[in-house]
Amino acid sequence: MKREELTEKILDIKREKGWTWKYITEEIGGMAEVLIVGALLGQHKLVKPLAKKAATLFGLSAAEERMLNEVPMRGTQMPPTDPLIYRFFELVMVNGPAWKALIEEEFGDGIMSAIDFDMVMERLPHERGDRVKISMSGKFLPFKYYGAEQGIPEYGFKES
Repeated sequence: MKREELTEKILDIKREKGWTWKYITEEIGGMAEVLIVGALLGQHKLVKPLAKKAATLFGLSAAEERMLNEVPMRGTQMPPTDPLIYRFFELVMVNGPAWKALIEEEFGDGIMSAIDFDMVMERLPHERGDRVKISMSGKFLPFKYYGAEQGIPEYGFKES
């Protein structure tokens, strides 16, 4: 079985049982719901205890449980074709240069980690239609100037 086939099997069971992602993530527990859903969709791995809980919940085989614990090949085609995912891509394409400039001005030469990262999604009631609020927090990782010498700083933290 390929990972994509396991994802389809999980989605079929979810559909058949009428489960919500909220129900599934509460049953599995142990980490943020976006990571659990992402793992079940094939983009993350579940640590062994959570892979076992997911396998029990979905009635998966031992081999399928082990597959949930493997580091997957992550990502999707670019640009994305799904309209909702494309809008996130569009946000980055349009606002990314400004985000980059503002982060570098505040922190220096580096990146915001997508590994050491937290995300919270909220529904905000609004008279013109509910809003989606997404808050992201990633560790700043300074660029390393390898081979730095003659007093050149080794890392790209903001210079005074």
